[in-house]
Amino acid sequence: MIIVFCGAGLAACNSAGGISSPNVTNAPAAGFGQISTGSEEEFIINVGRRVYFDRGSAVVTEEAKMTIKNQADWLKQNNKWLVKVQGHADDPGSEAAQKTLSAQRADAVMAELVSLGVSPKRVWSKGYGVERPVTDCSSIECQSQNRRVVVNLREEFDESAPQAR
Repeated sequence: MIIVFCGAGLAACNSAGGISSPNVTNAPAAGFGQISTGSEEEFIINVGRRVYFDRGSAVVTEEAKMTIKNQADWLKQNNKWLVKVQGHADDPGSEAAQKTLSAQRADAVMAELVSLGVSPKRVWSKGYGVERPVTDCSSIECQSQNRRVVVNLREEFDESAPQAR
């Protein structure tokens, strides 16, 4: 008779054909083992900071609204954070049109956050156009990753914030 112990009990083991290994399916990801409540890591991992847009559009989709609601709920509970809403684009048109579209996207997300109760004194937006792509590629699936707004937490206002002036 062979007895195999993994961790504190059998629930922590995976076994097949008499071979056992530790259960790593639900183990914390490397570097994220101790995420503290109210931290930037918690926001990124548990809430999500990206909102995506349809091609050529600054209209907040229903799917995006769900993410923004989660962001707003978290931000209202963690009011020590300032919020920089950064718009990005990878759509047809000139560089100037991309900059305008990315600013419209950032403004749309910022307006949603404020409408959900996040203080407008904590939030500002900036459109980056095509300056900061997630990826540089020609396939439509790849380009769609660049049609986004990223909600970034800040400890202080930067030069792009009207509040800083």
